[in-house]
Amino acid sequence: MSFGFLRSLLKGPQAGALNRSQYKQVWTKVSADENSAKMVVGGFIDEETYEATARMTVGMLETYVGLSPDDVILEIGAGIGRVGAVLAPRCKEWIGADVSPNMLKHMRRRLKDVPNVRPLEISGYDLAPIADSSIDLVYCTVVFMHLDEWERYAYVREGMRVLKPGGRMLVDNVNLASDAGWRFFQEHCAVPPDKRGANISKTSTPQELETYFQRAGFEQITQHEADLWIITCGRKPA
Repeated sequence: MSFGFLRSLLKGPQAGALNRSQYKQVWTKVSADENSAKMVVGGFIDEETYEATARMTVGMLETYVGLSPDDVILEIGAGIGRVGAVLAPRCKEWIGADVSPNMLKHMRRRLKDVPNVRPLEISGYDLAPIADSSIDLVYCTVVFMHLDEWERYAYVREGMRVLKPGGRMLVDNVNLASDAGWRFFQEHCAVPPDKRGANISKTSTPQELETYFQRAGFEQITQHEADLWIITCGRKPA
């Protein structure tokens, strides 16, 4: 996804005076209707762009962690099912986990005709509704930017728990160490402190994400730079 896409998020719905870690309240507030939900997640509302970016994400998953028709796949922060609409037909089951009841409501409506979709509400801090060793692939894309560091690590650690032995995980965030990521950081620096919404985007370094995967016990950890993104992947020991 482009830098222009992320810049547009600054113009999307903001969560006002809520604390950043009040994830359920924050993301429910900014997703009351479908267009607001689409803007706060992607910065655009037209369906053509929405599908195109979803296909880009599916391509990323296929390239870096692989896809199988037998996979049970979990997306953390699935929003209204942007990626699920494209990915679900290619796997055994797609579980779209999100903290916001509004997001899940929009997802259920949009994906009502896709039989292997399971919308799932989570707390914002863990994957408690998911059983141990039950998932083949966990991914979290364009979400870590909205989380505090503790929750970023919590989701990586929870990914390890819910994955089957040999299962794969992929996460991404804006790469602070890249030139494009630094421009993104500077633009957000320019927002006055009292105007920064609770859902304003924050960056990661490659070392930060790699450390989470290492500390959670993943092996075969790889990282890939793509424009302003840093993509981190790992595999649960078999």
